[in-house]
Amino acid sequence: MVKEISFEDWGLIDYKEAWDKQENLFKEKVNLKFEQRSNPALSILPIPNHLVFCEHPHVYTLGKSGSIDNLLISAEQLKQAGATYYPINRGGDITYHGPGQIVGYPILDLEQFFTDIHKYLRMLEEAVILTLAEYEIVGDRLDGYTGVWLEPENNERARKICAMGVRCSRWITMHGFAFNVNTDLSYFDHIVPCGIDDKQVTSIAKELGKQIPIDDVKKRLLKHLCDLFQFTIH
Repeated sequence: MVKEISFEDWGLIDYKEAWDKQENLFKEKVNLKFEQRSNPALSILPIPNHLVFCEHPHVYTLGKSGSIDNLLISAEQLKQAGATYYPINRGGDITYHGPGQIVGYPILDLEQFFTDIHKYLRMLEEAVILTLAEYEIVGDRLDGYTGVWLEPENNERARKICAMGVRCSRWITMHGFAFNVNTDLSYFDHIVPCGIDDKQVTSIAKELGKQIPIDDVKKRLLKHLCDLFQFTIH
């Protein structure tokens, strides 16, 4: 059955502002699900699903399983770099968000799709892999890690192009993925990305040697997400 979800592109938005908006959507859904289980009469109302795309000004975020030691610069150096830092409630370690990167926040009731968080992550990865293929870039997975990689079988050349970290409660998801399109990769020099110190990061622009219209990538990525999850957008 094809489902309908609400899609929004928030554009370039401060990380904390976007996090607060995400949290509000997430809590609304978790609370509604709790009420439905307490009062079955409410269950005729489906939990609304949302998908958000955005970009953030320079920011580093640390997941709850990460280590602050993976942030390699001081508070003063953060300020000089024009970046901010937030410890947050997603899974995973430290990562960077910035202009030229598609950040995706699916806020979904997985009980309407499937109750398997690993399958959910693999499907997000697959949408990115299919998008990369349209630019003749071969995306893949690296055993033991989330996200999308290029040449993962080559220890010296393996590099990540899309990082992922999610939170899930009562099968409602939040947070999501960060897909490097035209990202300034020098900002990754200030961290140990995702806590992995022996792998590099990359972007579509770096791989192709030219900037790519980010709206074009968004359209292609959105189509693949719609096809994989079998939803339509409004």
